[in-house]
Amino acid sequence: MDLLNTLVDKGLRGESPTRAEALAVLATSDDDVLDVVAAAGKVRRRWFGRRVKLNYLVNLKSGLCPEDCGYCSQRLGSKSEILKYTWLKPDQAAAAAEAGVAGGAKRVCLVASGRGPTDRDVDRVSKTIAAIKEQNEDVEICACLGLLSDGQAARLREAGADAYNHNLNTSEATYGDITTTHTYADRVSTVQQAQSAGMSACSGLIAGMGERDEDLVDVVFSLRELNPDSVPVNFLIPIEGTPLAGDWNLTPQRALRILAMVRFVCPDVEVRLAGGREIHLRTLQPLALHLANSIFLGDYLTTEGQSGKDDLDMIADAGFEVEGTDTRTLPAHRADALAAAGGGCGSHGAEGGGCAPCGDAPGTVPDTAPAEPARAEPVAEPVAVAAGESHADLVAVRRRGAGTELPPNA
Repeated sequence: MDLLNTLVDKGLRGESPTRAEALAVLATSDDDVLDVVAAAGKVRRRWFGRRVKLNYLVNLKSGLCPEDCGYCSQRLGSKSEILKYTWLKPDQAAAAAEAGVAGGAKRVCLVASGRGPTDRDVDRVSKTIAAIKEQNEDVEICACLGLLSDGQAARLREAGADAYNHNLNTSEATYGDITTTHTYADRVSTVQQAQSAGMSACSGLIAGMGERDEDLVDVVFSLRELNPDSVPVNFLIPIEGTPLAGDWNLTPQRALRILAMVRFVCPDVEVRLAGGREIHLRTLQPLALHLANSIFLGDYLTTEGQSGKDDLDMIADAGFEVEGTDTRTLPAHRADALAAAGGGCGSHGAEGGGCAPCGDAPGTVPDTAPAEPARAEPVAEPVAVAAGESHADLVAVRRRGAGTELPPNA
């Protein structure tokens, strides 16, 4: 169709579509979804080839958050039965990161629940970064600690943080419907602080929270204007005990169209397939690799994900390859701009330069041994879900993780 030809031509040149064209992608029919994926796949391959960047999350502090984000099981007043623990020690976090790197992860994402870090928290995270870099000096470190105060971004950069994640999540017009304890402008400011400090910005969205097509386009165009180097695309996990527990608004085809729209609007940016992919894309997950060039492995902060071994098998079976630490993630023009700004992420390697939401983001990957330990609880097979119908059996609450005595998900 003419729309897709136009979008491919623009994407190959690194140009953005119009808002009307982006809306038209979301409005395409299920009959056309393979054509949409094929078109966006051409843009993905132009800038990232068939490489897939692997990311591993270390949950430094779980639960106990004073914010009221409606999508998050760690929110103020949450009734979700999740793991809760305070800060991991640097050696514990480094040990968890080591397992992720052994599983093929190029980036380690350090996440902590809460409104934002105190200066003491920044000291803690700085020590953790040093401990991880001592073992794996080439690994990228992305911090996701919430809203930043003056000077904290610079301190994290000096400590060795390569990137900072803070998602916009939804459009400015609908942000107040999701969160009331901080503003959309607060989030924008934190991303800008990270960029000003020389860190690579990571900022994305959560789809499936009842938003309109116009809201999805609004937030993605806002992200393009903010110009992060990576854009995580999360799909709402409707966890029991949260205000959005009954919001099942996505189909696999809808999720693919959203990913394709993001790729067209942000053609040369690392698009990361993030939270919720297993329960919303289900058996169509491999198709999403033709749109996103980056994924998380294994479990999420408070819910179980697909096993890391299955993720690696999926990448290989779909004809893609895991990106090595000697290869730059971002295209040369973006990598050079980041390096010129003092960024330390993705600006090394021989080819082409360089997180998860603050709520539920991916977590545990296999160690060097691929054998899978028994799960603490069985996970129901995903099934089709009618919009508005709550199916708690599809969301298995995570019973394992860093900071506990429970084994990791392999």
